[in-house]
Amino acid sequence: MMTQSDFKPLLKHGKIFVLDVRNQKDFDDGHIPWAKHIPLSQLGDRLHELPTNLPIIAVCGKGGGRSVEAVAMIPGADWLEGGTDAYFEQ
Repeated sequence: MMTQSDFKPLLKHGKIFVLDVRNQKDFDDGHIPWAKHIPLSQLGDRLHELPTNLPIIAVCGKGGGRSVEAVAMIPGADWLEGGTDAYFEQ
């Protein structure tokens, strides 16, 4: 798990790849800048779209369930504490 305080500087400097695994409506309602949207239901078929040269941080809403599932499919990936909801609360 990556904390919000560790996440924001890495995002600002382009040092991570943010993968948003929420559904289309939730993504359209607001997402972290530069996030790549791949719904969790499509992730298994779209793993080839992920970079190999940056750490991958999966995000979803507040609960974290979807991002934890996504991380299980991506070796070396991590998930964001509090998800997208916490990102916009700070």
